[in-house]
Amino acid sequence: MCNNEEAEQAALPYRWKQTLQDVDVTVPVPKGTRARDLIVTIKKKHLTAGLKNNPPIVEGELCKEVKIEDCTWTLEDQKEIYIHLEKVNAVEWWENVIKTHPPIDTTKIQPENSKLSDLDGETRAMVEKMMFDQRQKQMGKKTSDELQKEEILKKFQAQHPELDFSNAKIS
Repeated sequence: MCNNEEAEQAALPYRWKQTLQDVDVTVPVPKGTRARDLIVTIKKKHLTAGLKNNPPIVEGELCKEVKIEDCTWTLEDQKEIYIHLEKVNAVEWWENVIKTHPPIDTTKIQPENSKLSDLDGETRAMVEKMMFDQRQKQMGKKTSDELQKEEILKKFQAQHPELDFSNAKIS
């Protein structure tokens, strides 16, 4: 992060970090705070966290959608709200937690190393397909599904030379 970005992030009323799968937000609260003194609401695209009968410490529209059923929050050491948000789209970095807050430069994120070999066969195949499709999209080329459909159509055309596809619009 550049100095300006670091200063902007330090000025936020919370700290946050992320992996491709999730975002963890830590919100400081006064020492001795109890869970019953808190209001934390996590919705698909909205987050509110703070003390009851006070303006929220964090409130706003989330940068991206979260899987509500996999999101949690806890009060740590009676001084911090720890909020765990599971991303719906687990293949992209968030620029910020709350849309209106200063963004970070996601191109400078150094992801943790993971190995495809750690995954089971089915998951690995799915991840490899997703990675291939992502690269293809970035290069403006066809995805694996589009290539497969094209191949099926070519086979069908070869099996049925009597059919004229010259004016057919196939999508």
